[in-house]
Amino acid sequence: MTLRVVGAGLGRTGTNSLKLALERLLGGRCYHMSELLQRPGDTEVWHSAIRGEPVEWRSLLQGFAATVDWPACALWRELQAAYPDSIVLLSVRESSAEWWDSMEETIVSTLTSSVPPEDAEWVNRRAMIIDLMESFTPGWRNREDAIAAYEAHNEEVRRTAPGDRLVEWRPGDGWGPLCDMLGAAAPDEPFPHVNQKADFRRSRGLEPAGP
Repeated sequence: MTLRVVGAGLGRTGTNSLKLALERLLGGRCYHMSELLQRPGDTEVWHSAIRGEPVEWRSLLQGFAATVDWPACALWRELQAAYPDSIVLLSVRESSAEWWDSMEETIVSTLTSSVPPEDAEWVNRRAMIIDLMESFTPGWRNREDAIAAYEAHNEEVRRTAPGDRLVEWRPGDGWGPLCDMLGAAAPDEPFPHVNQKADFRRSRGLEPAGP
């Protein structure tokens, strides 16, 4: 199996829903940040890539049909170069402000919370993600700086991705653009909508799970 879709959309643009949708359409796995929970050894590989060091992409992504979310979206150019026949999928929110609201309440909140010193895997993963955020913009904790970087990233993808291989998608678009880009029929089932803000925070112990 080879990589058919390179996700260039940043985190908090419906990427967890996209992961499930692409896996349904492609019949193969989609690499998302959540993979690091089951593949902790990948963290250092991504950290090396963020530092500009060479990575053997085909080894790292063996068995995957697509990527979405961070950290892969930050390296979409390298991935598309490694898989030149792949489609570049840019997922965006309806507005930059909507994206920031979600980003602030999930990723920013998580990264600025305390870290249990005994959780070595989370310490390593957090260090990689913080370096990733710093490469995105040193002002990632700040609304204006983060929004500016989000908009600049999206415009850069639109400007530089191969025009005949670029597809833009918003969470409300559902199956349509994905099926069109893959030449696949829309499944006879609702589009998956998962990883809302409260679910993200509960999964990281930032909110009570409830009764």
